[in-house]
Parts: sequence; structure tokens; C-alpha cells
Amino acid sequence: MYEQKYGIRDYRGGGRSSARETAARVVAGAIAKQLLPEISIQAYVSAVGNIQVEQTYHQLDLSLIESNDVRCPDLNVAQQMIHRIKEVKKQGDTIGGIITCVIKNVPVGLGNPVFDRLEADLAKAMLSINACKGFQIGSGFQGTTMLGSQHNDRFQNNGKTITNYSGGIQGGISNGMDIYFDVAFKPVATLLQEQEMLSNTGELVTIQGRGRHDACVVPRAVPIVEAMAALVLIDHML
Repeated sequence: MYEQKYGIRDYRGGGRSSARETAARVVAGAIAKQLLPEISIQAYVSAVGNIQVEQTYHQLDLSLIESNDVRCPDLNVAQQMIHRIKEVKKQGDTIGGIITCVIKNVPVGLGNPVFDRLEADLAKAMLSINACKGFQIGSGFQGTTMLGSQHNDRFQNNGKTITNYSGGIQGGISNGMDIYFDVAFKPVATLLQEQEMLSNTGELVTIQGRGRHDACVVPRAVPIVEAMAALVLIDHML
């Protein structure tokens, strides 16, 4: 598709479609975080393949995120994830997963009701990351199984809501509650095993990836998710 659109076939994998370009995003996100000292942005790996963290972010100790190679705060689940990734790597295959991001202390009023909705900008930012294929905020798809009487977040006298199914954003505008969302990443396309591809002449050929390739990019994407969230928030703050 890239060749058809731009007329360039860069087989080296180091171009605009490479995750290398996200290094600049992380730098920019680090600067944005310094301009948002009151806001806490923490992302962690909540799933690798079918191995999932069952607890909500409220029940986890998020200070443990950087204590293991997969950046998962549930240490037992983290070891299962590491084992699964090593298994997949031995097979020359790849595996995807999910990153959960939690943003705390967001002021009320960020975002707009129609254009530049806060959740829409967050979704666009996340889906712009390499290998990202899904985004859900708050109750997400699970909310479709609930009734409105169950899903509505009821307010208290202090302006906070009892539940937070909306994920901290209502009508496109932040309501002061925690913003939390999940980002889904597909398995990496480059395999260290043979697979059929189209050549530049339109013929089916068999190729095999070489060099250093991650069996799972999800742990590496954690700081990228945080950086993109920070960039969206600083845009709205400005």
C-alpha cells in the first residue's frame, strides 16, 4: 500500500512506518509532562495475548509498573506474560496485547462537545501509534451490555460521580474524574519464520525476517502511550 501511494518501496523497515519514529513522540511527551505537573499519566501492560490482568487499576500498585520487563503491575501475571513472549519468540512468531492508561487529577473542562472532543483526540493520538488497532475508554464495549439506568454516572454533592463508566469524559469534556482507556496492539508483522509476500513485480514469494525483531512490542509502547496522552492534554490545556 505504501508503494502504491508514494511510489517508494523501502524494504529496510526504517522509514515512516517504523516504530523508530516514535522516539520523537516520547521526547515531546516528556516535555509536555513537565508542563502538566499536577496531572499523573501512567500506562501499563494489561494483556499479552490471552493472558490478562483481572484487577482494575484501582486494585493495582502502579508503582510496580517498571519493576519487570513487560511493565505489568501484577507481578504474577507479568511472569506469565514473559514466559508466553519467550515461547512465541522461540517459534519465530509474534503476539499482541493491550495497554491500559490512567490519567489522574485532570481539571474539569478540557475538550469540546462536537469538534475536538477530548476522547476523540485521545483516540486519534493512540491509533496513530504503530501497530495500534483498537481504542476504548471507560466502560468501552462492555458498556453496550448495560442499561442506561446502570451505566449513568450519578453525581454527588462534591461534583464527583459515584461510578466512572464514562472514563472521566462526558459529552466530549473532562469531568474531573480519572480518565482511563485501553489501547490494543496487533502482533508485529515481521516474523522470524517463512511467510508469503508480494514482490515488487506482483509475484508471491517466500521471505523470512532477519535481525533483531521484538516478539511483542506492547511493553515498549507503554511510554509512547503516555507521551501521546500528555501531548493531547497539553494541547487542550493551551
